[in-house]
Amino acid sequence: MKALLDKFKAMTGRDAAHVGVEASRHRVLFVCMGNICRSPTAEGVFRNIVATRAPELSIQVDSAGTHAYHVGEPPDLRAQRAAARRGIDISGLRARRIRPDDFDSFDWILAMDELNRAQLEALAPPQHQGRIRMFLEFAPQLGRIDVPDPYYGGANGFEYVLDLAQEAADGLLEAILRADAVWPPMSRPPS
Repeated sequence: MKALLDKFKAMTGRDAAHVGVEASRHRVLFVCMGNICRSPTAEGVFRNIVATRAPELSIQVDSAGTHAYHVGEPPDLRAQRAAARRGIDISGLRARRIRPDDFDSFDWILAMDELNRAQLEALAPPQHQGRIRMFLEFAPQLGRIDVPDPYYGGANGFEYVLDLAQEAADGLLEAILRADAVWPPMSRPPS
């Protein structure tokens, strides 16, 4: 991460600590089915990584579900407990369903699995299809593309989701830093 921040400085002539809100503004939405297990876990992990490794960046983070099964509910208690064991508090998050305006509001819309990706693509206007990606694309070393749904399994499933989220969140932050280094803030192409 330090090497990437140093490269950012070399390419832009700016220290990442002096990057303003507009210069590094990114909006990331994590999406799973019900928004109580995988996507709030990914949101919490990514928030934690940004806060500890690149607190100077202005990144808006949220999560949503493709279905309205749990709207208004907190994350699954098993997800909360697993995250808390790693120092990540997701207890204040509340499930919501994806809205049409999310496709305009978020630069990165990251699906947890192929099923949810297909549902997002069916909902997204054509001009925003490119914003939809798979979260695990940012961790190719894992050799998988879907984050498995731990809802019907045991506690180990939630730990595994946290492991996957950690790897992909690291890769996502690196991708965001590279995007800022390649495109000066005011000329960054639309997502």
